[in-house]
Amino acid sequence: MEYAVTAQWDNGFQGTVKITNNEAAVNGWKLTFDFAAGQKVTQGWNAKWSQSATTVTAANESWNGTLGTGAGTTAGFLASWSGTNAVPTAFRLNGTPCNTDPDPTTPPPTDPPPADGTAPALHVSGTRLVDAAGRTRRLLGVNRSGGEFMCVQGRGIWDGPVDDAAIKAIADWKADAVRIPLNEECWLGLSDIKPEYGGAHYINAVKDLVARVEAHGLTPVLDLHWTYGQYTGNSAGCSDVHAGCQKPMPDLRYAPSFWSSVAGTFKDDKAAVFDLFNEPYPDRATPSTTDAWTCWRDGGTCPGIPYEVAGMQDLVDSIRAAGAQNVILAGGLAYSNDLSQWLTYRPTDPAGNLAAAYHVYNFNTCADESCWNSTLAPVAAQVPLVAGEVGENTCAHGFVDQVMKWFDDHALSYLGWTWNTWDCSSGPSLITSYDGTPTTYGTGLRDHLRALNP
Repeated sequence: MEYAVTAQWDNGFQGTVKITNNEAAVNGWKLTFDFAAGQKVTQGWNAKWSQSATTVTAANESWNGTLGTGAGTTAGFLASWSGTNAVPTAFRLNGTPCNTDPDPTTPPPTDPPPADGTAPALHVSGTRLVDAAGRTRRLLGVNRSGGEFMCVQGRGIWDGPVDDAAIKAIADWKADAVRIPLNEECWLGLSDIKPEYGGAHYINAVKDLVARVEAHGLTPVLDLHWTYGQYTGNSAGCSDVHAGCQKPMPDLRYAPSFWSSVAGTFKDDKAAVFDLFNEPYPDRATPSTTDAWTCWRDGGTCPGIPYEVAGMQDLVDSIRAAGAQNVILAGGLAYSNDLSQWLTYRPTDPAGNLAAAYHVYNFNTCADESCWNSTLAPVAAQVPLVAGEVGENTCAHGFVDQVMKWFDDHALSYLGWTWNTWDCSSGPSLITSYDGTPTTYGTGLRDHLRALNP
């Protein structure tokens, strides 16, 4: 039996238990252990979690109850704590005392990044994002892809360097924001993720990157990109139940726990922005626009989506319940390209720090000034609007130039996809080298950002 704290903040923590059955095969298991006073499980995954006084119980789910000899499983939880967060010393599986690993290989959680770095603390004021002094702050920058796919593919955590020199190269473009796509299974350390790329290893890598980004004065935008749940319907990205591609909506099983943990980790860092879910497309699973928008906001059982969905309201609630007041972005339907009913269905945010997110490429439906005037302008008249992804697959920048002009004219935010050395069209990629050498496509964004901020 292995117990590990994979993340910890001032009054909460994320933990995992790894069970290995060294006895005869069992069909149904129950793990119990005792916390010291002051620790309380609030939610969990891969087991039915409960707590009575200081005794914690984790019972198998219907799908992971059978453990053969030598077989194992991993479950995780979020909990509150006060005083000291002592590690339990005695564990029992089906009443039998467990042998525990005295030297777990999981690295200790690092301290949260400082809240007083050079990146500004942000909040919503009317239709603007502003800093603590009330100055308007536009998010103008790039996406740094890798954290969503490398870990689940067993290839690492980041795609390419993310050291100080690599982040300085982004800052040298005069960017002031970096969007960082993430994978919920890697953050939560689920059993299908290689241990060296999940849980505390992944969390600490994200925290380190956020700290470096902020040290260069850049706003980190943490984006839930890939999630759990099997979807094989219209426009499916893959048939895998695991977080190996873009799904139409976040899942109820893990996404709220992901955001509770991320929010707890970064709640003292008001420079960090939370992007709820990369590109929702429940509208591809149902012909009813009303059903799609209702699913987007409320989640639950959604037409055409086999798994239980976490709606945008569920995710906002998870973040705020963790005590985080950070700015939240919520993208609309059609891969965040459709904001036509965003104002009607927007989730309620008790902190008043909600902004709209929008993605646009030259091949999207809403990709011209007429659509922007009719659907984006009304949203931008009520809340801040951030184009979290802008790009084109032509290896040129004529379309992106049009996007940037419209967003500049309306004093809105935009971030180019993507700061990776992929193909200029299929990426589309902004750079040919992590020293900041641009593709022809990337030249448009680089030169424009430098002109805005000479």
